[in-house]
Amino acid sequence: MAGEQRLLLENARQLVLVCGRGEKYLLQAGMASLAVLQNASLVVGQDGYIKAVGPADVIRNQFSGATFERKIDCTGKCVLPGLVDAHTHPVWAGDRVHEFAMKLAGASYMEIHQAGGGIHFTVEHTQKATEEELFNTFKHRLERMRRAGSTLVECKSGYGLNLETELKMLRVIERAKQSMDIGISSTYCGAHSVPKGKTATEAADDIINNHLPKLKELKLSGEMHVNNIDVFCEKGVFDLDSTRRILQAGKDIGLQINFHGDELHPMKSAELGAELGAQAISHLEEVSDEGIAAIARAKCAAVLLPTTAYMLRLKQPQARKMLNEGVIVALGSDFNPNAYCFSMPMVMHLACVNMKMSMNEALAAATINAAYALGKSYTHGSIETGKQGDLVIINSSRTRQMGAVTDSGQ
Repeated sequence: MAGEQRLLLENARQLVLVCGRGEKYLLQAGMASLAVLQNASLVVGQDGYIKAVGPADVIRNQFSGATFERKIDCTGKCVLPGLVDAHTHPVWAGDRVHEFAMKLAGASYMEIHQAGGGIHFTVEHTQKATEEELFNTFKHRLERMRRAGSTLVECKSGYGLNLETELKMLRVIERAKQSMDIGISSTYCGAHSVPKGKTATEAADDIINNHLPKLKELKLSGEMHVNNIDVFCEKGVFDLDSTRRILQAGKDIGLQINFHGDELHPMKSAELGAELGAQAISHLEEVSDEGIAAIARAKCAAVLLPTTAYMLRLKQPQARKMLNEGVIVALGSDFNPNAYCFSMPMVMHLACVNMKMSMNEALAAATINAAYALGKSYTHGSIETGKQGDLVIINSSRTRQMGAVTDSGQ
């Protein structure tokens, strides 16, 4: 095949496809035996999409007449799909390092929240920050994530709580979408907490009557393209009824439902997500048995966040039970001022050690299943012809090193 191509990765000791037959996600059985090629090469075309994957000699013959902008010799190395971080809060101002001492002294998440810390502390600082200040810190955080192997990241608003600041955050995310070499799935999370001076019902009314119509207007004008809607469904925050109203209103304007549920208290969030056709639900530390069965039937991804359980000393999400019962398990870093983790390899490590996932399961959960949680598994999450050429090369001949958290280079 002649013509100029963008990239040739040749002679990889292992080329981990993850999927080999166009699967949108992998369940437990599929995660056990990921698709892998030995001594393989791949070609990325000028459009950034994968043109061919196969044994090194086959690719060499197929593209004998082609020229490449760049060639990388991957002898002795392993090539993976770019990692996907399915849950982050990366746009904010003001750190919360002082809260760590409170946690060590025994204060719970909600106790800190009710004392004016937590989300409300960050909201106050984010409201005061300029758009340029937010963009500069956000850009730095995304670069750190990219250097750790993440090539697609879900990014939430949610530290504004009023329309002006939520839009400021979403503009920052949109700007990064257009200007940075990393994939972004943007999430409106205006229902991250109840603003001071309002009830949950009043906050829900404001979101439904003012915030979401504005997002629809900006989408129609081409100024902003938000992908998902999120609500913190939690005791003392948004109850099941308010959560249902907000999520349904977001779905009605074309947003994917992808929300926080069953984190600190059992709220029947999983059952609600299944009922509404949610693409994904995050946390689920306190999910019920009925909720697990419901999201398995609904093919709603469970985005598990081992960093959160670690930082807040919560009960670990029931990864093994979910996998055994046919849930699509994905992973996210939950990067935020309270859980400062840029690295999906570290998230995978914690998933293996603390949630008892296998290394293959963790890798699938951080690639194809995390992409599915964002509605992006048709373009991301595996190395297959026609998918985006987001790739990670690691200085090891086998993927097992990722589970042990070794250096990775993109």
